Amino acid sequence: MKLTIIIPAYNEEKKIEKDILLADEFLAANNIQGEIIVVDDGSSDATYSKAELLKEKISSRILVLRNEINLGKGSAVKKGMIEASGEFRAYCDAGATVPYNNLLTGMKLLEDNICDIAHGSRMLPDSVIKISQAKDRKFSSAVIRFLVVKLLGVPNLLTDTQCGFKIYKTEAAEKIFPMLNTNGFMFEVENILRAIKNNLRITEFPIEWRCDRDSRITLLKTPWKVLLEIVKIKMMRID
Repeated sequence: MKLTIIIPAYNEEKKIEKDILLADEFLAANNIQGEIIVVDDGSSDATYSKAELLKEKISSRILVLRNEINLGKGSAVKKGMIEASGEFRAYCDAGATVPYNNLLTGMKLLEDNICDIAHGSRMLPDSVIKISQAKDRKFSSAVIRFLVVKLLGVPNLLTDTQCGFKIYKTEAAEKIFPMLNTNGFMFEVENILRAIKNNLRITEFPIEWRCDRDSRITLLKTPWKVLLEIVKIKMMRID
C-alpha cells in the first residue's frame, strides 16, 4: 500500500461525502495504490453513516472508524495513523481545504529522502491562498505561533505548525503517534517536538489552500483549550 489518506471528522455530514470522493478520484487519477481512513470523532450528526454508505461507491479501500465520544482532532488522527497500512501516511482536514493533488509534492519529498515528515504550509512564498482567514482567526494563529516558538521551542523556520495537511513515512508515524498524548488541536506541536527529539527530519512544502468558514474552531471555546494544551505540552516529558 503506497498511501493512506486519513480524514479526521467531527460533525462533517455536509462535507464528508465530497472529501471521500475527491480522495478516491485523486488516488485513481494518479494510479496510486492507496486507502482512505475516515475517523469520526464522536459526531452527533450523520458523519459516520454517510461515510459508511460510500464503501460500495468508490474503488479505493476505505475504513471508517469512530470514537464514541468527542476526544479531539489529535485523538482522531492518532487512531487513523495507528490503523494505517500505507508506506506514506497523510492526514487532511475535512472540507477539501487543500486539493489532494498537493500530496504529490509532499510524497516526492519523502520518496527522495529529503525528509521523514512533510508539512504543508500556507505561509511559504509559493503557497496560493484562495480564501483567507478572517481577522480574528489570523490574530489567534499569530498568538499560537508566538507561544509555540517562544514557550515550547518549536523552530522558527517551521512557518505553519497547525496546517492540517501533513505526510509521514511509515517509520516516522510508528515512532511518533503511539506516544502522542495531546488529544486536541495542538497535537501537531507535540509531534514536532517528538520528531526533533528523535532526529526525524521535517520539511515544509507550499500548498493551495482555502479557509473553511464552517470550521469546528470557535472563537469563544477553542483558544482556551489551545492554551491549556500548550501548558500541558510545556510540562510534558518529550521522548
